[in-house]
Amino acid sequence: MEFTRRKFVKTAATSVAAAGALMSTAGAAAAKNRKVKVATIGCGGRSNRDIPNFIKACEMLGLEAEFVALADAFEDKAFEQADKYGVSRDKCIVGWDAYQKVAESDAEFVMLITPPSFRPLHLDTLVDAGKHVLMQKPVAVDAPGCRRVVAAGERAKKKGLAILSGTQRRHTIGYMENAAKIQNGAIGEILGGTVSWNGSVPWIWERQKGWSDADYLARNWLNWSEMSGDHLGEQHVHNIDVANWFLDRTPVSVVGFGGRARRETGNNYDFFSLDLDYGNGVHIHSQCRQISGAYSRVGEFFRGSKGEVNGGGKLVGKDVSIPKFDIMDKDGNVQQLINWITSARKGEPINEARQIAESTAVAIMGRYAAYTGDFIRFRDLMENTESKHYDLKVSVQAEDFEKGSVALPEENVVPIPGDGAEIRRRT
Repeated sequence: MEFTRRKFVKTAATSVAAAGALMSTAGAAAAKNRKVKVATIGCGGRSNRDIPNFIKACEMLGLEAEFVALADAFEDKAFEQADKYGVSRDKCIVGWDAYQKVAESDAEFVMLITPPSFRPLHLDTLVDAGKHVLMQKPVAVDAPGCRRVVAAGERAKKKGLAILSGTQRRHTIGYMENAAKIQNGAIGEILGGTVSWNGSVPWIWERQKGWSDADYLARNWLNWSEMSGDHLGEQHVHNIDVANWFLDRTPVSVVGFGGRARRETGNNYDFFSLDLDYGNGVHIHSQCRQISGAYSRVGEFFRGSKGEVNGGGKLVGKDVSIPKFDIMDKDGNVQQLINWITSARKGEPINEARQIAESTAVAIMGRYAAYTGDFIRFRDLMENTESKHYDLKVSVQAEDFEKGSVALPEENVVPIPGDGAEIRRRT
C-alpha cells in the first residue's frame, strides 16, 4: 500500500507547515494572487458544508474565494446555492454535461459534491483539464470505478495536482495524533477491533410528477446502490478508512451479510455486518445500519498488544513522542481544505486518490459479499483480472445520464445471497 502511516505523518506535517508559511506571507499573496478561483460540481446537501468551509479556509489563509461556477444537473439546485452564497446566477451551469464546462473554465480548484457514481468520470475529466480536485467520499460504486480513480490519481501526481478525498478524519487533530502514536508503538501491534456507523436513514425523495428515471435516480441517489454504493460505502467508508489508516494496510478478504427490513425506497440494504480479515490473524468487525429508532453508534475501536484506542479519542498505552501538528482549525472539514489549498499553492500537492479508492474498494467488496454470500478478496477487485468481481459494474453508469439511456432498476427489490437451493426438509 503506497500511502503508509509514516508517509501520512510526514505529509500531514508538511501540509500544516505549508499552511503556516502561507499565512505568514499573506501580504505577499494578497498582492500577487489573493483570489482563489473555485467551482463546485454538485449543489446538493453536502455543498451547504463544503462551500462555507472553503470560504472559511480561504479567509483563514488571508485569501478570497471566488466562485467561478456552480454546476448541477438541476437548475433549482444550482440557483438555490447561488442565491444562498451570493454567487451570480449567470455562473450557474446546468445539465448532465455541466462537469465538462467546469473543466473548460478558469477554476483552479474544483469540489466534486455529486453522487458517488459520477466521481470517477468527473475526476478523470478534471485531472485531464489540470484542476486541483476535492472529491467527496466514497469515490466510486464498483470496482472498475475504484481503479479508474487510482489511475486518475497517478496522472494527477505527474501533473502536480492536489487531490483531496473528503475523509476529514485524516485532517482532524485527535485522529492525526493517535495515528502518529500508533505508528510509534503506543498500543503495540493492533490485534483486532470494531468500526461502525449505526444511525437512521438521513432522507428520502419521493418521486415527483414529471421526473424522468434519471431525475429520480439522481435526486434520490442516497437510497440506490447504483448511485451511492449503499450506505456501507456512502457513510461507513469513513470508519473503514480509519481502519486501513491505523493498520497501514487494506484487508485481505471479507465475508459478511446484510438485509433490508425498514426502507421505503430505492434498493439499499438497511444493515450490514462484515468480518474484515487484515491478515496475520487480525480481524476487524465492520457494522453499519440505517434504521430509525434503533441504537446509534459511530466510531472506531482497536485493541493492541499494549493498549487500546477509540478512533480520534482516548488512547490507553505507552507514552511516545510524536510530531507537533500545528493545525489552524480543529474542524477537520475546514482543515482538510486548508491543507488542500496550501499544498497546491506551495507546489507540494497532497494526493489522496489511491488511499480513498482503496477504502472505497473495501466497502464495495463488503457490499458484494453481503449481496451474494461470497468470500471476496481485495485483490479480486483491484488486481485479479480473472475474478468475476473485477469487471463487475453497476447497471447504471455515469455516462448513461448524458446519453439519455438511464434504465431505472427495480425499486424495493434487493439482492438475496445464496443460490436459492431448496432447504433440506425433515418430516
